[in-house]
Parts: sequence; structure tokens; C-alpha cells
Amino acid sequence: MQGKGLINFFVILISIACLYSLSFTFVTHKVERDAVAYAKGDPVKERAYLDSMATVDVYNLGFAKFSYQYCKERELALGLDLKGGMNVTMEISLKELISNLADNPKDENFKKALDNAEARSKDSQKDFVSLFGEEFKKLNPNGKLATFFANKDNAVNNITSNSSDGDILAFLQKESGSAIDRSFNILRTRIDKFGVTSPNIQRQQGTNRILIELPGVSDEDRVRKLLQGSAKLEFWETYDNSEIFPLLENINRTLASTLKADTKSTSSVTAADTSAKDTTGGRLASLGGNKAAGSDSTKKDSSTVALEQAKNQNPLFAVLSPNIGQGPQGQQMLGQGPVIGYVLQKDTALVNSYFNSAEIKAIIPGNVKLLWSVKPVSKETKMFQLFAVKPTGLNAGPVLTGNVIADARADVDQRTNNPQVEMVMNSEGAREWRKISAAAAAANPKKAIAIVLDNTVYSAPTVQDEIPNGVSSITGNFTFEDTQDLANVLKAGRLPAPAKIVEEAIVGPTLGQAAIDAGINSSVIGLVVVLIFMIFYYNRAGLVANIAVIFNVFFIMGILASLGAVLTLPGIAGIVLTMGTAVDANVLIYERIREEYALGKGVRQAISDGYKHAMPSILDSQITTFLVGLILYIFGTGPILGFATTLLIGIITSLFTAIFITRIIFEWMIKKDMKISVSYPWSDHTMKNANFGFVKNRKKFYAISIALTVISLISVFTKGFSLGVDFSGGRTYTVKYEKAVNLEEVRDHVNGTFGVTSEVKTFGGDNQLRVTTPYLIDQTDDAADKQVLDKLNEGLAKVQNNSYQIVSSQKVGPTIANDIKISAIYSVIFSIIVIALYILIRFRKWQYSVSAAISLAHDAIILLGIFSIFDGILPFSLDLDQHFIAAVLTVLAYSINDTVVVFDRIREYLREHRAKNEPLSHVVNTAINKTLSRTIITSLTVIFVLAVLFVFGGEVIRGFSFAILIGIIFGTYSSIFLAAPIFADLQGDGEEKNTKEIASTERGNLKPAKA
Repeated sequence: MQGKGLINFFVILISIACLYSLSFTFVTHKVERDAVAYAKGDPVKERAYLDSMATVDVYNLGFAKFSYQYCKERELALGLDLKGGMNVTMEISLKELISNLADNPKDENFKKALDNAEARSKDSQKDFVSLFGEEFKKLNPNGKLATFFANKDNAVNNITSNSSDGDILAFLQKESGSAIDRSFNILRTRIDKFGVTSPNIQRQQGTNRILIELPGVSDEDRVRKLLQGSAKLEFWETYDNSEIFPLLENINRTLASTLKADTKSTSSVTAADTSAKDTTGGRLASLGGNKAAGSDSTKKDSSTVALEQAKNQNPLFAVLSPNIGQGPQGQQMLGQGPVIGYVLQKDTALVNSYFNSAEIKAIIPGNVKLLWSVKPVSKETKMFQLFAVKPTGLNAGPVLTGNVIADARADVDQRTNNPQVEMVMNSEGAREWRKISAAAAAANPKKAIAIVLDNTVYSAPTVQDEIPNGVSSITGNFTFEDTQDLANVLKAGRLPAPAKIVEEAIVGPTLGQAAIDAGINSSVIGLVVVLIFMIFYYNRAGLVANIAVIFNVFFIMGILASLGAVLTLPGIAGIVLTMGTAVDANVLIYERIREEYALGKGVRQAISDGYKHAMPSILDSQITTFLVGLILYIFGTGPILGFATTLLIGIITSLFTAIFITRIIFEWMIKKDMKISVSYPWSDHTMKNANFGFVKNRKKFYAISIALTVISLISVFTKGFSLGVDFSGGRTYTVKYEKAVNLEEVRDHVNGTFGVTSEVKTFGGDNQLRVTTPYLIDQTDDAADKQVLDKLNEGLAKVQNNSYQIVSSQKVGPTIANDIKISAIYSVIFSIIVIALYILIRFRKWQYSVSAAISLAHDAIILLGIFSIFDGILPFSLDLDQHFIAAVLTVLAYSINDTVVVFDRIREYLREHRAKNEPLSHVVNTAINKTLSRTIITSLTVIFVLAVLFVFGGEVIRGFSFAILIGIIFGTYSSIFLAAPIFADLQGDGEEKNTKEIASTERGNLKPAKA
């Protein structure tokens, strides 16, 4: 094997990299097990333990140490369906944004155009701004958009009364994109406040939607309230640190006297705290007036008792580090500016509880407000700044609000070349800003103005001079990303674009744990089935393939961890399927090696030729599968994206392990003179001399396929399907009763309560149901959600003597449901076209391409037909949803995988047999029979794994695994009985055309063969 040393090096390098990536997961799980053992069932103590470990080094590699927080950010995260939590899709209201940009005009045509655009957006793929432009032109053909948008606020964007409609629409497109960016940043900041582990927030490109995943969240009402609240931008005057420090000392003394009575119950120290380094106690305690106690607490080997005593005597300063600087002689002195202290993230909740206690509220003046910084000072220390701002005026509030901002943009200081933010105010704001800035600049020391969004300080720049024209430059220790974020925050105050929840899925932790168990069980059993079968059929070579499969799973998990991917239940299904198909390349190689052995070749030559001859089929089959996975990745969202990611990674790792790792092992075995067997005596002759008349009997199979296709189409167009909520819109709830229930009884109660026909199906056992209702489908606000839930509970509660719980829910608005449905249709059609084009390019004959496309369409239609015919008959969900589309695309990938292997053998035989003048039908039939063993073995392997997934994978993906299982069966059938025979018919009459003519076509020259 060429380059064996280099390949060995890569195998070792990739193995080390994967082990390194997965090691963070092992470390965090150990810390979390320690937390559970320490807390003994108390979730508050468990959370406190983990918070205290955030900055503690828990992973020591010798050359580097990593904190728990660092490891947690790099562990293999679990998705909602495995961990429980909340999945939300937010939609930015561009209707309100456009109205705000036009100063909310009263013009009826303008408002009607917005309403019509909103109605059309539910079914159209065009963006909202374009729809608004079309509707306005319909209602007012001679009207000009500039009439509404040429105002003083938009003048900074060169919008005048002479601007064309095209200019206005371009401006609106730009502003809508900017509004989505601003909302994204605001939502991201709000999410950080939840304290969620491994949150995921991403823009859905090309839309005005933002996808948010919050694993572990249980307070759904709080999430909805915080995510949908309007952004509140304000400018506040600030206090200087020296003005507030006496107040902090007073708070510290008051807390100490209050806590003195019961230090045990109110101590902020946990066992985890004492194991961490106390970096603030001594210095802070001495400032608080108890030098001896403070100094004692900072000794490296101080006892736990001394540390407890110090923190009880100085409870505030034990966790809050005042703003202290160095004086001219090196002595400590109070720092200047609006920052009054620094607190570790893990201690911010404790400090808040101090400030909110009745005793401390009584001593904090009404004209002092304490606010946190939006970001930590550094990511490593997780230290947040505390600011003191001054309520002013009659309303005791900010000096200015965000509606005075006309524009803000990230810029560069021309003198220093450092990033800065340029802020432009409207005329009203400029007048006020002049007075405010003059007073702040005249103060000694100069005052800072805090820029506050949602009660969080984004920046607090010190005012250097009076600003007369409302144009300000904000400088500081900024990165370019910081200035972009701050500019977005400033613009958010002027252009409020409300974000509404249009899709929502809530998974309870109980369902999450059940999904984890199902996923692990199916993965382990699937792996065992594959390993046993390979050894059972391929003898010692099967053991080599098994080593490659284990490496493959290890590489997949390592790469997922290194990419920061989230592991979902469909992702686990992808891994299980990859295990089933990882042996495909090995099967191709082993079947070829067996053929080479049959020709009398020695071990080394047989193995070498087996790898060489199998390579074209391996590459063609895996590339087509990869293309389908890529399309699934592009069009898919949420869990389907996780499935596609796993599938793509699995294809790459399968190729690497099957081609290189098995070859390395074979080379080592040859070097050690070990016997290499690729079969047992009984399996060596399996289908070896197969000579079935596939082409001869093709018309019978055509008739069977046509009949099945017609039946499927009739059912599709007459009976139709049950659409999942992500295709139809509405709300879906998974309900679990304590005891088995009568399905009809529950359905009658629910339908009677809602007043509309809702779908009620069993979901798993007799005590678990899935309820899908279109009730209030067009309303997605919180009030509608509550009304639907109340109605549902009213209906469910009518079942006598049987308690229940709603373990998960999902909400999808009609607009997003339509978008998902259209994307799904496009993805299937696009997949078939891409595969056909690849085969056309690769095989250079349209007959291959067309026969493959027909075969794929046949598989997709029959799968649709089965889901239509058996919906409501089989005891599990056969809804058409995103999971089903993923299943269809997977089926197409594996179907074309088999087809391409047969096509490769046909192409090979056409070249080899061109001198024999054999009929094309004979060559095609021989190719099918020669690859029959590989096709059946690979399909059986996949079917075994899918059967395991179907039985043990859990109810959540039972329909998904059933679709792939049935699809693989029909995909195998179409590869053998349809694709190759159709190619023969398209190429000629299927019987008489000889190989000389075909072979010359394969080489690019078409000419009549001589008689």
C-alpha cells in the first residue's frame, strides 16, 4: 500500500484529536456526578456546587489546565429531545418595523398594503418588503413611497422626497436585515441571563426568523416573557466609585450583623467554595474594616473555619471586590469611574439576594440604582462589573431614552485606528444631549453616561467634552465585534421591531430521559448486531471490518464534539444508520477479494486487486449519498440538521476507516503470516453462481411496480396524509395518563371542548397520547397559548379517575409551516435532480441518469403511498413531517447507492466484453447477478440495524425508522429489478443490442457494429 507511513500518522493524529475533543465531556460528567453526590437530591445545592466550580481547574493535562466552564463549553452537548427543554422560533415583526420607519402613518392604503403583505407572506416565498412594495403599488398606482419615508430620522440614510420606490424598498431591505441582526444580539444577551448550559441561537438565513434552543429550561412562561419583551434602551447618569463606596461598607456591616445570628443557615460557603481559591477575601475584608479577619482568610493554607468566619464578618466583600486602584506611592486607593465593584458570575445571584433583602433595601437610597455589565471583564475569570446609576427628573429615571437615536454604526478612530461607535441623535435628542454632556464634562472627576438595554449596562463612556450637534464617538477597549454589537443596541432603541414566537417545542425531562435510554439502547444493540453479522458471514475479515466500525463510531463522536455539534435523537439515528452502512465499503471490498481468490490469485494480490476494483463503486455510491446528506443539511432545520450533520460526518469517516484502517490491518496480518479468510465454507458459495433472469423477466417486475405506484398515487390523492404540526401548523401536545385510556373517549372530550376536530392518537403505550389541534391556529400570542392549553386541560380532565401530565408540546404558526413544507418538497425534487446530474456526469450516458431517476421516483412514491394507506391502521404515528422528509432522502441515498454499484459493474463489463459481441441484456443481467451478494448483504445489514432502531429507538422516531426500513426494502428491490433493466431498455431493445456498439458509446464514439 502506497504511503502506509503517512496513513498511519493520520490515523494516530485523528485518534488523538478525537480523544482530546471527547475528553472534555468525560471531565464535565465527572464533575456533575460529584455535584449530584454532594447535593443528595437538592437541585439548589447541586447548582451552587457547579457554579462554584466554574473557574476551578478540573482538567490537568500537564502542559495546560482547564476550568469546568471551559470544559463545559466544549463537551458534546445533548439536544432538547435528549435533555428536555425548550425550542423556540422567533419571528421579527417587519410589519411594525416598516410602520415605525414611516412614523406610523394613518393612510388607509399604506396600512392596507401592510395587512395584505402579511396575509400573503403565509403562503409566499417572497420576502416581506417585496410583498409590501407590490401591494402598495396595487392599491396606489400613482403613489410614492417617499411620501411616507422622507422624514428627518431617515435623512441620515439619504432618503428624501425625491427618492424612487426602488430606493425606498432597498432602504427597507437594509433596515429589515439590520433589525433582525439587532434582535439576534438582544435575544442572545437575554438568553445568557437564563444560565442555560449550551444554548443554541441561530439566524435562519433568508428569513426574518431566529431559532433558539434552551436545553434544561423548565420555566416556559419566564422564557416567553423575556424573549418577547420589547427592548428598552436608556441613557443614565452615573455615580463615581468614591461616592458609592461608603454605601457598600454600610451594606457589608449591616449584612454582617444580620447574618451573625445564624451563620450556618446563611453562609454563602459550600464545600465546593472551600476547595476553590479565594482571591478576594483578604484585600476586601481589610477595606471593610476587619483587617485581621481578612488577612487570615487569604492565607493559602487557612482552615475552613477561618474562611467561614471571615466571610460571615464581611459577607458582601467576600464576594464583591470593590474598584481599587494603585496610588502614586503604590498604596491602595479607590478607583475612579462608574464601576463600583467586580463579582464572579457564580456569585451574582448571591449579591442580588443581598441587595433585595428588606434590611439592605432600607439603606439603599432611592436615587441609587445598581446594574450589572452585559459581559464579563474577561471570559476566563467570568467577572462582571457592577455600576451605580442615578435616577433623575420627575420620573426618577434615565436622562434619555433610545427613541432619540437616529443612527449608530461601527467605525474606526482616524487618529488611533481603534474601533469606535458613531452615534447620531435626532434634533430633540441633540438638544438634551448637549446639556447632559456639558454637565458631565464639567464635573470633577468627569462623569460617565451608562448606555443601558434591558437593565443591563452595555457601555459607560466618560464624557470628555460638550457635544453640541448630537453626533458622538464612543471609544474604549473595544474589538470590532464589540462596536458592531453596541451600534446594534443603540439602533434597537429607535426602531423597535417586536419579536414573536411562531414555533415552539417543549420537551419534558421525563420524555428526554426516555429518549436518551431509547437512543443508547438502539445504538448499542445496533452495533452488536452489525459486529456479530460481519464475523458470522465474513470470518476473520469480518473482525477487521468490526474494528473499522468501532473506529468509525469513535471518529464520529469525536468530530461532533470538536465541531460543537448538538447530539439529537435523529442524530443518534444517523449514527446507528452509519454503523449499518459503514460495512458497505467493506462488503464491496470483500466481495471483490472473494472474486480475486476465485481467479487463483495469492492473498496479497487478491487483497490489492480487491481494493483497486472496488474503489470506483465505493466512491460513486458514497458520493451520491453524501450529496443527498448535503441537500438535507441545506434544507433541514432543528433535529433534521443534526441527522444530516451526523450522516455527512459518518460518510467521510466510513470511507476513511473502510479503505485505510482495514488495509493497514490486512497489511499487518500479511506481515505476521496470519491467515486471512473472507468467508466460511458455507458462505463462500452464497449467490456465487447466481444466474437469475432479471432482464428477461423485467416486464413482470415493471407491471408489479406500476401497480404499486398507481395504488400509492390513488391513496395519496384520495385519502391523503396526516400532516405533522410542522407541515400543517397548529399545536401538538404529548399527554401521559397514569393508567390506560379509551382513545375514542378522550377524542370525544377534546373535540367537544375545542369545538373543532382535533387529532388524538396513541403515542407509544395505551396511556400516552398525542393531541394535535388547529384551534386558534392563526393566533400565536401568549393569550392564545394559554386559552388552547386551558381548553385542552378541560377536555383531558373529563377522563374519570385517571391523572395525567403534559410531557411535551409544540407550536407552529401557519407561515412557518408553509415554509417548511415547501422546503421539504424542494429538497426531495432537488435531490433526485442532483443525483441524476451526478450520474450523467460520472457515467456519461443519459440512459444511466434517467433510469436512476425513474427508480428513485418509484421508491419515493411507494413510500408516500404506504404512509397514506396505513395511516390510522398501524399502531404508531405515520404523520408527514420533517422527520419523514429526512427518511425519504435517506432512502433515496441508499437506493442510489445500490443502483450505482450495479451501474459500475455494467460499465466495467461493457469495456471487458466488448470483443465478445454479447447482447446487452446478457451483460446487464450478469452485472446484476455478480453484485447480488453485495446488494443483499448490505441491505440485510441496514435492515437489521433499522429493525433494532424501530423496536428499541423509542416512539419519537418510530415513524422515522419505519419509513427508512420500508424504503430500504423497496430501494433494494428497485436497484435490482428496475434501474438496470430500464437502462437496458433505454439503451436499446434490451435483448439484441451488442456490447461493441455500447462500449464504443462508453468511450465517446458512436458507430454501427460490423456484422
